[in-house]
Amino acid sequence: MPLVLPLALLLGLACLLLLASPYPYLAPLTLPALAGLALLYRKPVWGLLVLVALVPFEGLFAAAGGGGGGGVTANKLLGLALIAIAGLQLLLRQLPAQRLRSNLWPVLLAFLACYLLSLAFSSDLGLSLQHLRQFAVGLVLFALSVLLGRDLDLPALARAVVLSVASTCVVALASASHQPDGRAIGLLSDPNYFALLLSVAFPLALLLTLRAPRWPQRLFWLAQLVLLLAALGRTGSRSGLLVVLLTAAIAAWHYRDGVKHLLTRHLGWLILALAIVLPLSPALLPESFIQRLEVLTSLKSGVKSHADNSLARRSAYLVVGGEIIAEHPLLGSGPGTFPLHFARTGYAIAFANQPIPTQLFREAHNTYLSMFSEIGLPGGLLFAGLLLLGLRNCQVARRHWLSRGDPERAALATHFGLSCLALACFLFFLSVPSHKYLWVMLGITSVLRLQADDDAAGARP
Repeated sequence: MPLVLPLALLLGLACLLLLASPYPYLAPLTLPALAGLALLYRKPVWGLLVLVALVPFEGLFAAAGGGGGGGVTANKLLGLALIAIAGLQLLLRQLPAQRLRSNLWPVLLAFLACYLLSLAFSSDLGLSLQHLRQFAVGLVLFALSVLLGRDLDLPALARAVVLSVASTCVVALASASHQPDGRAIGLLSDPNYFALLLSVAFPLALLLTLRAPRWPQRLFWLAQLVLLLAALGRTGSRSGLLVVLLTAAIAAWHYRDGVKHLLTRHLGWLILALAIVLPLSPALLPESFIQRLEVLTSLKSGVKSHADNSLARRSAYLVVGGEIIAEHPLLGSGPGTFPLHFARTGYAIAFANQPIPTQLFREAHNTYLSMFSEIGLPGGLLFAGLLLLGLRNCQVARRHWLSRGDPERAALATHFGLSCLALACFLFFLSVPSHKYLWVMLGITSVLRLQADDDAAGARP
């Protein structure tokens, strides 16, 4: 009751400010917004779930915000509210500071020291500060994932990722034929970025399918899995196909006993399914994708730009990145400056699709190459070590739960580890060091390791 008057005054003040602003139509939303803040304060982990679920829709928010990245959007407002609430609860000790424990912090802090040194001696401070602003979003998500991870229901997180990505698959499949090259992009701007989301969601969809308690639920998640694979085929992403095949092979090894039993009992049905699917697969996949796969067979004779412009560009990125590393081995050229150095080479003009300046500035399409060339060799090694330690966390947690006879938790560690592996592999093909999925998954691997260590020590997780 004592809070009724302050809340009423706050509600009235917010309404008056909105009515006097250029956005008076937002005034009726004040009451639902305050109710949402109250709910977020009681359950901040729900805010983290919503943030993760909104990642596939970021292209839609960018269009609503003007496309420049500087507009106010729903995910930005939710993120700022969650940061404020988590910080306030830490100050009031409603969330204990020990929840921030993670074995990733030492490596991450060492990497940040290299990052800031590289920033201080950057060849273009403006580009580096813009890169820092984007990178800070990932760091905040990592801290929130570690802080709130103990309260996070991991199956619920898996459902949020799969359903959000699968919902954009419907849009992707419906609109792929309207794209200039026929490749699906979902609600994003590039098919390879969309394939990254599909590759991360694939192991989680497989987890939900295999662990569904009843057959109607299993059929539902199997439908989502098929939808993800269909959309992946429409993206025409060779890197996405490679990553999904790798994660599927590792998942088959994890479930090898069940796979042997399946092969023994249903070998005839499997052979029949393969006999139907394999001849039809070329017809189901876009012709451009088949052509892109055929080009890979000519790689043993060298990369030829007339055969595949994309592979030739990636070879040029490696050459330019190697030159930057040779010139700046310790601190790199500065965060986010690879496109500037690439634009100064002849490769930029040779591979420009259109005669406009923005086509000259290209990312390295390889996060590791970006880190080694922009941050330096020490910073690049620390970044790679951070990902390896995250994968190690999942491996240790999986082994622990298997030794305890807990297949449910072992499956969680396995499949979230596969999603993290999919991200780590996709970083060889895209420059996305600040991707939200990457930092959330690193936080989840840390939580899994802590839960396994606490359980091994006899403490309550």
